Amino acid sequence: MPRRKLALAKKSKIALAIGNQIRVQRKALGLSQERFAELSGLSKNYIGNLERGEYEVSVSTLDQIGRSLGTSASLLLKNAGL
Repeated sequence: MPRRKLALAKKSKIALAIGNQIRVQRKALGLSQERFAELSGLSKNYIGNLERGEYEVSVSTLDQIGRSLGTSASLLLKNAGL
């Protein structure tokens, strides 16, 4: 899975909005980043970078994250205002 880390000044509003929504959903379930990483099959560092809007997430990874949160990629995007 290619990862494109965004420079601090160049973080996109979309990456920030999606990352924030992932964090909101994860915390609503009472999951730590570490536990969520285990459930989703992703690394804790990757989850942290996504939540801070430092990575742009692919559609397939967003789908994987959504399923791990008991929701869908489309609902994550909708709740993020996208």
